[in-house]
Amino acid sequence: MEVGIIGGGVGGMLTALLLARRGARVTLYEGAGQLGGRLAFQEGNGFRIDRGPTIVLLPEMLAGLLEEAGIDRSRMPLLECDPLYDIHYADGRVFTKWRGTDRQAAEIERLFPGESAGFRRYMEDMAPAFSEGREAVLERPFLRRSEFFTPRILRLLLRLKAYRSVKGLASRYFRSEELQDAFSLQSLYIGGAPFQSPSLYTLLPYAEHAFGVWYWKGGYAALSALLADELEKQGVTVRLTTRIREILREGKRCTGVKLHDGRTAEHEAIVYNGDFPHLPTLLPGFEAPRRKFTPSGGNVLVYLGVNKRWPQAKAHQFFLPKSLTAGLKQSFLERLLPDDPSFYVFNPVAVDSGAAAETDSVLYLLSPVPSTGTVNWEKEKEAYVDRLLTEAERRGFPGLKEAIRWIDVRTPDDAERDGLFQGGSFGIAPTLLQSGAFRPQFVPYPSLANLYAVGASIHPGGGVPIVMQGARLLAHHMTKEMALWKSEPAWQPAKP
Repeated sequence: MEVGIIGGGVGGMLTALLLARRGARVTLYEGAGQLGGRLAFQEGNGFRIDRGPTIVLLPEMLAGLLEEAGIDRSRMPLLECDPLYDIHYADGRVFTKWRGTDRQAAEIERLFPGESAGFRRYMEDMAPAFSEGREAVLERPFLRRSEFFTPRILRLLLRLKAYRSVKGLASRYFRSEELQDAFSLQSLYIGGAPFQSPSLYTLLPYAEHAFGVWYWKGGYAALSALLADELEKQGVTVRLTTRIREILREGKRCTGVKLHDGRTAEHEAIVYNGDFPHLPTLLPGFEAPRRKFTPSGGNVLVYLGVNKRWPQAKAHQFFLPKSLTAGLKQSFLERLLPDDPSFYVFNPVAVDSGAAAETDSVLYLLSPVPSTGTVNWEKEKEAYVDRLLTEAERRGFPGLKEAIRWIDVRTPDDAERDGLFQGGSFGIAPTLLQSGAFRPQFVPYPSLANLYAVGASIHPGGGVPIVMQGARLLAHHMTKEMALWKSEPAWQPAKP
């Protein structure tokens, strides 16, 4: 079986590996000059840091998926972050997140007396919910919506109060709004506001405590190079700087692709690994079901190379304003730059001293902002970045500005130019009507045969391990549907 995959993000790469191991002949098309998509490095002046994802969650799921693709655990250099991270409140207090329940309960009592019982209840309630949610939601597709509304899943949704938001569910366990923020801001990892994302995503903050926060030594983007190396070993044809103009069709079947230069290539199946709302642009003449998608939140990302280290600073830190909710409502609802921004700082030398030269550091600051369309970044970027740097220097990194030797900035406009839907950093938003059975599935259009999809906008959703889980679901489906086993007769190569 000949398979063409459009897009070399982590979902496309893992799908290619899993199919190749089952005997398929796979060609992977990537418009950029390198594979990885969001999982890449930002480099300059001798410094290098992850461009996108930095926090590794669900390490066992990640390792299991890579093993299925033929990559041994010895090639996965994961380092645990202990403690998980710090949360800096506006009044100067610092709340440390720990993996262990007893240690975390003690920290809660230190800063929020009387609230530790709520945390213990939270952990007790979430443990079975996570186990059931993983099996019932993350590990299965919903090609028909009726498959989602089973008694088992409905019981799970009732247990998690799915009609509540992540922030709303946290309020059932914690009286302090600051603690509610600490156990709901994780929805921002996948581009959702805590007050908009359904409580099903509460499994994210729980997973941090249950399984830890990890760091991929050398940077999470090094995973892309590992996957690329395995693609070569498995005989996958990779075509970089190759853009696809059109997915070819005969009747109601997809038959290949037309490249940007006009050449064509025949394939018996096509997998689209891009932001889903862009898929119809590759299908001229096909009437895709009309649907308006909400993009995930945008981010301003500030990459820094500095000639200074801060021994007290952890690898991951969150700096919150007086009201996190007020600032996020300005970004997500009013679509304005927040008056009082929140931001995250990634400081990898805290866990991996080799991330920069001996006395240097690399940092990145990430601040949630609206996706594209409402902010003039040419006008606002310089002042907004300066404000973030000033706050970071004042609240945790003294001497930061003077120590800067390299700086680069990415805004939602840059993200949109790179193909991310409306500049959102995580595909479509994890809202109630864009989750589970309501999210696009790996068979995007049942009326169009041999077309599949994978990526952050496809069920089960965003985040590196979750996108990879989606690739696994897709590969298993294609294996079953098209009998892609090595025992099948040899296939002919695609025609150039």
